[in-house]
Amino acid sequence: MATSEILQDKEAGTGTHPKRLLLWLMMISITMIFAAYTSAYIVRREEGNWLEFDLPAGLLYTTVLILLSSATMQWAYFSARKDEVRRAQIGLFLTFALGVVFLVGQWNVWGDLVDNKIFFGGVDANPSGSFLYVLTGVHGFHLITGLIFLLIVLRKSLNYQVHSRQMLSIGNATIYWHFLGALWLYLYLFLLLNH
Repeated sequence: MATSEILQDKEAGTGTHPKRLLLWLMMISITMIFAAYTSAYIVRREEGNWLEFDLPAGLLYTTVLILLSSATMQWAYFSARKDEVRRAQIGLFLTFALGVVFLVGQWNVWGDLVDNKIFFGGVDANPSGSFLYVLTGVHGFHLITGLIFLLIVLRKSLNYQVHSRQMLSIGNATIYWHFLGALWLYLYLFLLLNH
């Protein structure tokens, strides 16, 4: 194996490719953001003036969708490791489609909140509703970045640049997608237990 091929997947001296290291640093910062938001949620709730309402049922459906998308992403990754490029492409496409349906589901959850007079801001807003919009909205933003990442990897796979000897891009996409799924599961359980 040539030196350039070794450096393609790993940085000499650290054993980690710079793109993988950047991904880990990004996920750490995102985790810190959500730790701050959920801590603020708990502190603000204890101050009073907190509207209690049932969480929209759509949150459960979107949770199932994101868990399914993690399974299809893992299938795509394993397929690429076995040089089953067509299956990897199908897995990436399914993951992307499930991610888009997740976002549509989240949009519908926001519609349900508005229908129930729970607003993000304005005279009729309450901090409990505002926090729900922020938590789900910021996660949705990061999911959009994941979808962009998936499109890039899908394009690479269509050009046969994703296979057992070129796993960095699909590996990073898989790690990030599982991270987004775990983050959503944390948020959903947090809201169930603290709402």
